[in-house]
Amino acid sequence: MVYEYEGKTEKEAIELAANELGLERDQFDVEILETQKTSIFKKGYVKIRVHADDVVEKVAPEFDGAMPKVKSKLFADPLPKDEFEKQLIDFVASTIRKMGYEVTVDVMFREDKKIGIRLNSPNSSILIGKKGKNLDALQLLANVYAGRLGGEEVRVILDSENYRIRREESLVRLAYTTADKVRMSRNSILLEPMNPFERRLIHTTLNDIGDVETKSEGEGLYKQVRVLYKGVR
Repeated sequence: MVYEYEGKTEKEAIELAANELGLERDQFDVEILETQKTSIFKKGYVKIRVHADDVVEKVAPEFDGAMPKVKSKLFADPLPKDEFEKQLIDFVASTIRKMGYEVTVDVMFREDKKIGIRLNSPNSSILIGKKGKNLDALQLLANVYAGRLGGEEVRVILDSENYRIRREESLVRLAYTTADKVRMSRNSILLEPMNPFERRLIHTTLNDIGDVETKSEGEGLYKQVRVLYKGVR
């Protein structure tokens, strides 16, 4: 089973997960989803994703002294669980191999109307491409194919070597650094072209900063975000 927790530090988040799940530290795997350092705008935090096997279900104590119930294997299976996932994974793997690159493909996570697919390849840097554009292109193909399989409402996320997480952390840092520059110079700054998800991350990160605003400029999929100083209101 997959769970997400947040704490001021990685240690605090892990301790919270262990306490909530009733597990020892060596009974679950931890994936760092997001790290935010303390700044003048935001308090720092660390968000983690926990992959656990047997999880003790916390229930009210019974008078007969019954032991807490234990849920059977809840670990997110990396193998396809149905025909839709099998065909999707086969399509992604086949497409990449036809490009001339070795790859193995498995399920990274499952959420409501969303599935994460992991690409494991010695050529990961090529599959990711500059600023993740090759990965975005493969992800677009995967989503189109998922629609043809009848999964129009399912969003497919492709990742390799945790690029998505590393990119998000980089963009959050970029957003705060740019906001600092804008506040000091009182001028606007136009950021590099980004896909819709990346632009939304910039907008969301700076949304609560009162004297700075953002807007998207340009045409097509890869637009640019302009960060502007608007003063204290």
